[in-house]
Amino acid sequence: MIPTKVHYIASDNPSIPAFALQITQIVDSYMLWASPTELFEGDVERAPLSGSLCRDWACAMPPKAGTTATGASTSIYRTSNSDISISMAQRLARRFGKQIFLSIDIQSYAGKLEVLLALEKGILQAVKTLEK
Repeated sequence: MIPTKVHYIASDNPSIPAFALQITQIVDSYMLWASPTELFEGDVERAPLSGSLCRDWACAMPPKAGTTATGASTSIYRTSNSDISISMAQRLARRFGKQIFLSIDIQSYAGKLEVLLALEKGILQAVKTLEK
């Protein structure tokens, strides 16, 4: 069975929404889906049912061992106003040394840097717990 878990990324800033993060663990890979959610933490398992996988979706490979170059990456699907997932997937792949499939469904928050930083920080913390 392929393990999948949904995490709740809380926000203590009223201008930054809480996020739902679904993590699917595959051999040497993570499939990550993230979206703002209005659901409470106890209900976050339902969040992926109302989100969109193909809003901004990318795949990134980690760089080869011993190099500082960026690994290969590609956009799988993106809207005309968002290409955030490719750069974030590259950073996550470099950080964890695994292939990252990243889908971000943030719609109206796409240009808000503080929201993107909070999301990436939440993703990092959640994936770190799986790496232990």
